[in-house]
Amino acid sequence: MTGTAGGAGTTDTAGTAGEAHTDMAGTAGTAGGAGTASAVGGDSRDSGARADCTVDADGRITFRLPPTPATRPRLQLRLRPRKGRPETDSRLLDLEPDGPGHHLSARLETRPFLAEGRWDAYLVPAPDAGPQRLRPGLRDLRALVDGHLHERTSPVAVRIPYATKDGFLALRTWLRTAHAEAGAVDVTDGAITVAARLHGAELAADAVVQLRLRGTGTVRTLRPRIDDDGRGFSFSTGTAIGGAADAGGGADRVWDAFVPPTADAAPVRVARLLDDVADRKQVHVYPALPTEGLLLRPYYTVDNDFSISVSRES
Repeated sequence: MTGTAGGAGTTDTAGTAGEAHTDMAGTAGTAGGAGTASAVGGDSRDSGARADCTVDADGRITFRLPPTPATRPRLQLRLRPRKGRPETDSRLLDLEPDGPGHHLSARLETRPFLAEGRWDAYLVPAPDAGPQRLRPGLRDLRALVDGHLHERTSPVAVRIPYATKDGFLALRTWLRTAHAEAGAVDVTDGAITVAARLHGAELAADAVVQLRLRGTGTVRTLRPRIDDDGRGFSFSTGTAIGGAADAGGGADRVWDAFVPPTADAAPVRVARLLDDVADRKQVHVYPALPTEGLLLRPYYTVDNDFSISVSRES
């Protein structure tokens, strides 16, 4: 049975994100959150303005705001800090009028890259004025829908405008040296089968998929089926992961999926990033696979990374 979308919203998953991800160095870390978006930096002032967003095929984002009496308005993007840490990164974009009395627009180019995380959008009316939160207007993300069909070079940079839980505009960004894009996930015939495609690297003929038991050093190695082009691959897991779960401490555990392209390369996280869905965890929901008194359920983490949870069958 193939998992289907359980909703179509792109809301914020505010709070502390404890799921594992892979950064530019290919190492495991934790994604930061800072409570609800309006609490970022202690600034909850609302500009009342709505910004439209259009993303083109190359990933450029054009912001468009209604006219404002501000003397030198700019759009600010601020990286939401990890919990308990100060802000460390921001980007200022000049807002230029389309003509006298017309809307204001700013363009975020594909480079320099934005760090991985969540970036909140603000209006800065003047150089000496404080930032004001922006509300989302129309978001034209059609160019992102088929993003998984395009080959990506290293580094793989992804940026998706979305509306936070409390109704403000933000960008969800990923920046990874290489990326393994998950595709179809099938739960059938006693196995979980995942199709994926590697971007920013190529798989060696003897490449493996690693399932890592979170919080431990336990790793289960699977032999994938690799396409002739060295990019596409698929892997299956069934009863073996149940036995490994018991060996690693029983049920209520999580296995994270990685693929090292070569024997000496950093493992690449399997995830689903290349479309218009900023928060996938509640959107793609899959059935559980019962095996040996356990339930194995594939799912996407708060970072859109692919994992398999193990729980006891009730």
